[in-house]
Amino acid sequence: MKAQIYRKPQQTFWEKISGKLKYVKKNWQLYLIFLLPALLLTIIFKYLPMGGVLIAFEDYNVIDGVLGSPWVGLEYFRRFLSSPDFMSYLMNTLKLSVYGLLWGFPVPIILALLLNRIRRKGIQKKIQLLIYAPNFISVIVLCGMVRMFLSPVGPINQVLGIDTNWMTMPSAFRTIYIASGIWQAAGWSSIMYTAALSNASKDLEEAAIVDGANILQQIWYVELPAIKNIIVIQFILQAGNIMSIGFEKAYALQTDMNLPASEILSTYVYRIGLLNGDYGYSTAVGLFNSVINVILLIIVNFVVSRLNEGEGL
Repeated sequence: MKAQIYRKPQQTFWEKISGKLKYVKKNWQLYLIFLLPALLLTIIFKYLPMGGVLIAFEDYNVIDGVLGSPWVGLEYFRRFLSSPDFMSYLMNTLKLSVYGLLWGFPVPIILALLLNRIRRKGIQKKIQLLIYAPNFISVIVLCGMVRMFLSPVGPINQVLGIDTNWMTMPSAFRTIYIASGIWQAAGWSSIMYTAALSNASKDLEEAAIVDGANILQQIWYVELPAIKNIIVIQFILQAGNIMSIGFEKAYALQTDMNLPASEILSTYVYRIGLLNGDYGYSTAVGLFNSVINVILLIIVNFVVSRLNEGEGL
């Protein structure tokens, strides 16, 4: 007589969900202990400050507060959009972001592809250490290094045999800003692509080699498809943040002479809001910047999803 093996009946999806909910209900104190700090931090530092958006529609003063200040509606937005400097600040912001995206976005991908071609793990790890290290330099220290290297008596001018003060040239500001950003962030940004390449099919790669595919063909037909989804997601996120240029770096590289190219929306908000004390106007400019970011994110996600067989964020 054969022994019968008891097999536990498979649970349906809703039965699994019901079982998990019962477990959470039974041990709700444990979940509360773990989730409460994160929820409190999110509410205090993310949601409560959203109330300050009202300042953009008020003639705000500290004594009356947010709820007591007189309402001015869209006055600050009309003032900003009709300002003679509006297009200048907007174009400076867009140029820095768009040029940075065009020049900086492919570099981490290229680095990851090059690292993937290195077969000796010891050499690969040493190179990764070198290209990851700049990411741990703070923005202010980086800007200090840039100013030192590009000063009239700096090493760049000594090598070229000139005494040009690069930091006073509006035409050089964008190149300096973008190139230093690529040097600092490209290595660290390549980590995701390097990790995704580790999942590329080795069988396909070996088959491509047997069929006589050269290195470029192996990259195009085997390695790039393995990281295509990561590339799409990163492009959407970066394109959606086109208006969100870091204030610290632009302000640290800014001089009185390069203001025509270095004055962007974030530095303008700082100057008007904190230095001049016009809180309502600066909040309106910041809110305008955020709204444009959201619109760009939606548009880019829609366009990419249409071009990428419906796959977006």
